[in-house]
Amino acid sequence: MTSIPRHVVRPPVRAVVPFVCAALLILAQIAYPLTSGAARDRVTVLVVLLSAGTALAHARATRGVRYAVGFAVIVSGLGLLAEIVGTATDMPFGCYAYAVDRLGPALGGVPLVVPLAWTGGLYPVWVVAGLIARRVPSRIGLLAVGAVGWDLFLDPQMVADGQWIWCDTDSGLPGLPEIPYTNYLGWFAVALLMGALLAVWERAAPDATTSVGLDRIGPFPARIAVPVAVFLWTWLGSTLAHAVFLGLPFSACYGGVGLSILGIPLLRGLVAGTARQDG
Repeated sequence: MTSIPRHVVRPPVRAVVPFVCAALLILAQIAYPLTSGAARDRVTVLVVLLSAGTALAHARATRGVRYAVGFAVIVSGLGLLAEIVGTATDMPFGCYAYAVDRLGPALGGVPLVVPLAWTGGLYPVWVVAGLIARRVPSRIGLLAVGAVGWDLFLDPQMVADGQWIWCDTDSGLPGLPEIPYTNYLGWFAVALLMGALLAVWERAAPDATTSVGLDRIGPFPARIAVPVAVFLWTWLGSTLAHAVFLGLPFSACYGGVGLSILGIPLLRGLVAGTARQDG
């Protein structure tokens, strides 16, 4: 049997888990367009669970349990509150309702996987925003922009699959009239509030990796590889999937442009960091 040299240090399990979760997440998302009916509903739930699991596993590995729990409480908690208020009062997103008995148990008419989707979707956006923004207000604003960009993929995909419906189906963006403008305004407002609370929480668990720009951290660090990879996969993979596999060309365009506001500076930073390393 070949022994492992003493100078080779095995990474702790908690450092490996985010990579495993991210790989499984990508596989589940690839499976989504290959399914339909009840099988697609199960894949949708699996994607959400893996997305949230990837985010929280990475947060725990890099920032500790306390930070991960706080992130989940802020984002999933506010997400659930916003959704319950939204379905009951039409504020802040507009009038909409979830399909019954498709995504598992619900509270106040909102499937419990929905707030987990907020955590899984916004965590990589928050990390990337911290990499490209020099100031906290800019990072909060980028989180809100990124949240809307992500929802420009999410809402058309889920509405096309019948997971929720809107009362107003003719006042949306060109090509997506079934989703009203108020939805995106609501996402922007809720994400701003989440960002403000997360910025406060960051001070309780500071971390240099997610609070400096790419131009100041040198070569691309492995410890942020997972959220950056998930962000790029969400941006570029969703653009391809919507355009080619899901028959949603307008959301491919809108979502691709929306997330490019963060994606293009991120790619520039990564290329610059790699160039400095090679030089």
